[in-house]
Amino acid sequence: MADSKPGLVGVGDNVVDHYVDEDLYYPGGNTLNVAVLARRFGLQNSAYIGIVGDDEEGRHVHASLLAEGLSDKNLRIAHGETGKAEVAIVDGDRTFITSNKGGIRQRLMLRMDRNDLALIERFGHVHSSCFSYVEPELVRLRQVSQGLSFDFSTGRDFGYLATVCPTITIAFLSAADLTDDDTEGLIKAVHSIGAPSVCVTQGERGAVFSTGERLIRQGVEQAELVDTMGAGDSFIAAFLASRIDGATVEEAMAQAAKFAAKACGWAGAFGHPHPAGGRRLARHD
Repeated sequence: MADSKPGLVGVGDNVVDHYVDEDLYYPGGNTLNVAVLARRFGLQNSAYIGIVGDDEEGRHVHASLLAEGLSDKNLRIAHGETGKAEVAIVDGDRTFITSNKGGIRQRLMLRMDRNDLALIERFGHVHSSCFSYVEPELVRLRQVSQGLSFDFSTGRDFGYLATVCPTITIAFLSAADLTDDDTEGLIKAVHSIGAPSVCVTQGERGAVFSTGERLIRQGVEQAELVDTMGAGDSFIAAFLASRIDGATVEEAMAQAAKFAAKACGWAGAFGHPHPAGGRRLARHD
């Protein structure tokens, strides 16, 4: 049976990314992206646990998840607005304008039930993020999982990092703005507050993975640039899927770089455009 094999469960955030210049929105959000893209990469068992609103955007996220072959068994649908972000694309790169800070999933917050924990224990590996509002659940997630990865994005608040890192097994961070020396300093600091493994993506300079004893560097692969939205999440998804399937760190890094390059060739984090109908967010900055 497929469920007897190890897999990955994304726990936390989802959004729709509204490309205002095109008046289209796409499903997205780090943990949803990682779950979907791990399956698209080839991981047989991939699942998502999260909350969507009962609005049109939430229905589209739900439909897109199903279209990508994931189950909606652990999806919550709540009365309220789905997480939304407005995005402009400048020279193929994403620029965020504003967001509703997660919509209904921020107000309700996600809590694990018995079925969620059983799924995680069966698949073995969890991925979440700093946008997911699941910090109170991290201890329980770690207790039932073999591995717990967490994406901090560009966040470097060491008070926050210090509360999360002792609970996780891999910390992912984005640091295209840092020099190599500063990146290594960041990696050492994140290790020092409890993260056993650290991976830092550096944009056009590739990525660095640290075990605490050695650094593995990976360059970027040539890409046909359509949209960089989700490229970092594609890297994480392919890296985790490769490791779950038994690849070495070096092999997983190389596969992740190739998949991230491939992801730059489609629009949105994983496609599925939907007309936005001119609806714009009030600014929440």
